[in-house]
Amino acid sequence: MHLLVYLPLLFPVPAALAARPLAERLAPWLATWLLAGCALALAALSCVALGVLVVAGAVRLPLAALVGDWSLATVRAGDSVSKIEAAVAGGLLVAAAAAGVRMLWRRMRALAAAALEAACLPGPGQLVVVDDTLPDAYALPGLPGRVVVSTGMLDALDDAEREAMLAHERAHLACHHYAFTAAAHLAAACNPMLRPVAAAIAYTVERWADERAATACGDRRQVARAVGKAALATTHHPARRRVPEAVLGLLGRRRSALRGAGPVPRRVAALLAAPRTYSPPLNYPILPLAAAAAVVGASALCAFAAAHDLHVVLKLAGAG
Repeated sequence: MHLLVYLPLLFPVPAALAARPLAERLAPWLATWLLAGCALALAALSCVALGVLVVAGAVRLPLAALVGDWSLATVRAGDSVSKIEAAVAGGLLVAAAAAGVRMLWRRMRALAAAALEAACLPGPGQLVVVDDTLPDAYALPGLPGRVVVSTGMLDALDDAEREAMLAHERAHLACHHYAFTAAAHLAAACNPMLRPVAAAIAYTVERWADERAATACGDRRQVARAVGKAALATTHHPARRRVPEAVLGLLGRRRSALRGAGPVPRRVAALLAAPRTYSPPLNYPILPLAAAAAVVGASALCAFAAAHDLHVVLKLAGAG
């Protein structure tokens, strides 16, 4: 058990290393689903492994043996987890749980704030135009969700680019991208090694919306121009209003994305390149899917095996 219980804590490393390559090479919707599912599963399994370590250390205590009515000598002989390891695991588990609860609470508040703001915006339609010289466009999730566009952004784009921008924002709402980003941030809060995966998902949801907009407009270059011109417009207006964390926009939530070879230039390059097509089931990227399934499956198997070994030790200790 001693080796197996630590492996689920290490499996997020290959996931973090593979996140950006997968985000670049897979279809955006597929990359988003795959990375979000793997991140949640690996974060949960790492917490399970920490829990097994905590229990393995706790059962070595005399009080636990007295309450559980098992042989302390048998437990110590069959269980190689030390009290120090268990204490460290306990601290990490408490920190992960606290960070996860805090992130979940923040995301719930952000979604509630977004829904309230969407409901309070004027007009019955999905599109809301605000009189603001700051170029901005974003989707507010809610019931119903709203697309908010400033007059500054409308002035920066021509009619075709406005159509692409609106299609992009509507795609965020239609595909519930805020749920994927919330799941990614929750996983990264519980296990910081998964932060590169969360960053990759922030990119893939924008690429997903780009591709949906390109399909709606029928012109990939049109969407690329809209993204590029919106980025240039915001360089002259670096400030931004405070909006709920659940908001997704044409350029993402962070202006730092415009620095260097960040997500915006990569998105424009992807839109200008030929689209990737997949014909199910034979032409789908089987290798990345199989690798993801192998990593998550191996992590689950190790966590289950460690828990089973501990159960067997306690069963023998109780019999003895």
